Amino acid sequence: MANLVQIGGDWNVGLGSERGNSAGQIIGITSVSLLPMRSLDDFTMKVLWGFLEALSSALCMNVYVVGLNQLFDIQIDKVPLLRWKRNAFLAASCILFVRAVLVQLAFFAHMQQHVLKRPLAPTKSVVFATLFMCCFSSVIALFKDIPDVDGDRHFGVQSLSVRLGPQRVYWLCINILLTAYGGAILAGASSTKLCQMNITVFGHGLLAFALWQRAQHFDVENKACITSFYMFIWKLFYAEYFLIPFVQ
Repeated sequence: MANLVQIGGDWNVGLGSERGNSAGQIIGITSVSLLPMRSLDDFTMKVLWGFLEALSSALCMNVYVVGLNQLFDIQIDKVPLLRWKRNAFLAASCILFVRAVLVQLAFFAHMQQHVLKRPLAPTKSVVFATLFMCCFSSVIALFKDIPDVDGDRHFGVQSLSVRLGPQRVYWLCINILLTAYGGAILAGASSTKLCQMNITVFGHGLLAFALWQRAQHFDVENKACITSFYMFIWKLFYAEYFLIPFVQ
């Protein structure tokens, strides 16, 4: 099966990327699960077991969502009233809620309240993670519609790429990401711990530079280029989880 499939005007990452998606999910869940930890004393077998419970459940759900959804996408798309992807706002909201809000807050709450038995209280790192991933998830929702312009227009899907044009949406995505990285650098610079400050400032600066360099060579008419850049955005998305625990 091709790595990218187009079904009903919707351009998606196919089953060929499942292993990469699962690896990224493990990185993300592990990163968020570390945020409630206060010291090495928190790393007990009970905590490890609670983490594995959450991780295994998430991976099983991921197999269902990515796998079965691709296999049965055509029939699902025929259900009345549930074709949310016809509405660009609702489709983007699904991605935003799951990737930016649910993953961060749910796994953080699971570890802090259910596993560590502490009162649920947000930390700087989880607030930062949620806000940063809101920006990234918005970009993913917008960018995935860029190669779908012809199909979306044919099926009456009024995505932002259809309304504004793919070139404008592309630069909107780049500007959102660069703004997010700018905010991340400021958040890192506000840290009172020198080591964490250096890691977050340098790390986000490096990722922002890589994004800007790659953005200069983008061709909106080249499908292979769009595919490559879309996967690059996902790499940046999961790379962020290596930096999030250092935002304190």
